[in-house]
Amino acid sequence: MKITSIVAIYALVWVMTAFVMLPFGVKTHDEAGIPKVPGQADSAPANFRPGRHALRATIIAAVLTALYIANYTYGWVGADTINLFEELLAEPS
Repeated sequence: MKITSIVAIYALVWVMTAFVMLPFGVKTHDEAGIPKVPGQADSAPANFRPGRHALRATIIAAVLTALYIANYTYGWVGADTINLFEELLAEPS
């Protein structure tokens, strides 16, 4: 696998990981007991730290990308392994 493919896969996995992680560990001002700014949405986060969020997404994306590349190299799980409709497509005997 070329390095450009690895970088592209890593970037896609990083973005997906960052979006999936957004709702975890975030508290609203009501949950944290902090007064709200006038005009602020009730669902606005009180403790969002983008640097920590990006670091976590970077680590998780690196692990997931490494697993994907290892699977690509060694062929642990393939399309034939996860064929859920094998019985339906088989010829009756």
